[in-house]
Amino acid sequence: MTWTFTPERVDTPDATALRRDYYGDVAGRYWRRPATEAEIDEGLNGDGVELLAPPTGQFLVARYEGEPAGCGGVLLLDAERAELTRVFLRHTYRGKGGAGPLLGHLEDAARVLGARRMVLNTRLDLVEARALYTRHGYAEIPAYCTGPYMEIWYGKEL
Repeated sequence: MTWTFTPERVDTPDATALRRDYYGDVAGRYWRRPATEAEIDEGLNGDGVELLAPPTGQFLVARYEGEPAGCGGVLLLDAERAELTRVFLRHTYRGKGGAGPLLGHLEDAARVLGARRMVLNTRLDLVEARALYTRHGYAEIPAYCTGPYMEIWYGKEL
């Protein structure tokens, strides 16, 4: 049972499918119903994902036994901070020990980009994600940004 974590362009077939699954999952949970393909298309349109490539960021694809299982990105906000974004494991791969290593590889990617601190925002209903972050040393911080789906902010020194 092997996990691998590799940088990948956001527009590859695997990365695109994972980003669609991520958006469908978080939007569906928010709306309390499955997101439609049109809603997923709309949500991904102009979402700034192109910045998740050096020198402004990095996008990773997590694979379990070679199969695309999850993803995540880091985005430099300034010379010191990177934002953790789009962290996701497909439901069938949860509980297989991949979330912590994915987070660790994303933190390493942020360090390579020069960040000394990781920050993130999320929603209160995403309890699994919040538990993952706090389990790995993230603590609640004051809001560093605003938006309609931002309810709690976390940070961690790298």
